[in-house]
Amino acid sequence: MDFDDTAEEAEFRAGARAFLEQHARRREPGSGLVYRAGNESPEFRQRAKAWQAKKADAGYAGITWPKEWGGRGGTAIQQVIYDQEEGKYAVPRGLFDIGLGMCIPTLCTWGTQAHRDRYARKALRGEEVWCQLFSEPAAGSDLAGLRTRADRDGDNWVVNGQKIWTSGAHYCDFGVLVARSNFAAPKHKGLTYFFLDMKSPGIEIRPIKQISGQSHFNEVFFSDVRIPDSHRLGKPGEGWKVSLTTLMNERYTIGGRASVGIEDIFELARNIELDDGPALKNAAVRDKLADWFVSSQGLKYSHFRTMTALSRGETPGPESSIGKLVNGSKLQNLAAFALDLMEQGGVLTNPELVPLAGVFQQTLMTSPSSRIAGGSDEIMRNIIAERVLGLPADVRVDKDLPFSALPTGNVKERS
Repeated sequence: MDFDDTAEEAEFRAGARAFLEQHARRREPGSGLVYRAGNESPEFRQRAKAWQAKKADAGYAGITWPKEWGGRGGTAIQQVIYDQEEGKYAVPRGLFDIGLGMCIPTLCTWGTQAHRDRYARKALRGEEVWCQLFSEPAAGSDLAGLRTRADRDGDNWVVNGQKIWTSGAHYCDFGVLVARSNFAAPKHKGLTYFFLDMKSPGIEIRPIKQISGQSHFNEVFFSDVRIPDSHRLGKPGEGWKVSLTTLMNERYTIGGRASVGIEDIFELARNIELDDGPALKNAAVRDKLADWFVSSQGLKYSHFRTMTALSRGETPGPESSIGKLVNGSKLQNLAAFALDLMEQGGVLTNPELVPLAGVFQQTLMTSPSSRIAGGSDEIMRNIIAERVLGLPADVRVDKDLPFSALPTGNVKERS
């Protein structure tokens, strides 16, 4: 396989470099600068929106999106090239991952041309931010077990219930929502999918304080929230089909996202002194670094393969779960190892006192969420086993039962 740029790719790379050099500041190797701002900071959000608008104006936002969605209509390799170049700069990232990676692709796939015209371009320019309202307290990792209900009332739907772990709900403009519209149907067949204005009457958002000190996740409560039927995606009762589009894009997005890069752990190893000299020269450390480097390369090229499918107009398949499964545990283990190298300094969190501006401390506290968000490790293993490797599926005794007939309550009641 030839990884050298073609003439066309080299021209595209040169244009991306020129754009970034003019509008962004280079990230110093191992500085951790790019990771230090939290999405809940209003100042960060303003910078992120301004940067997204610049990218859109220059044609570097939505590179693989069709032109009718407001994108460039470019190739997957062009997106790869741009990401490679942007990774060298300290630019605000993460604010639009959910909207542009999950919500808008679902809306554009299942919605109308009017939907695409109204929402896609504004999201691509960073003018509107989206969230995903899927998880519920009683459903765990079983999305099809959700209980938030949607009742038809003329040209509207009335929604009541609760969602949890909703990233960014407190600052988002719109969201996508799955609710149960038919309790008599089996759990996968009684769902309906909507998008809604997050400022709608009846929505209450309560931020959840995290161990990292941030409040990025939220509980969201719905009390007689009215959603126009024109904001429904797919047919009533077929929300599971629409949800799969979001979930496949979600696992692709999460699988390709990292809080720290392999270059950061190498930078730390160069500058940490152990009893026998620099950590980078220690055989045990080098063995760990080699494993993570190989893992990172595998993730990168698996990510490229999925991008190729996206460029062909295909929805990411179940193989996207591989990247998510590997990346979550890798980040957690890498951060824990970095703190071990720092010894007593690993307990410090002040970015002015610890190496790499505290990026590893922050990653250790946030990385466990990546092993749950978008499906837990166990769910990912089941998907890979059944839908990628073709192994026999788990027995699901509730598959064809009406949702209203499923047992609830405590163990004594169920027995």
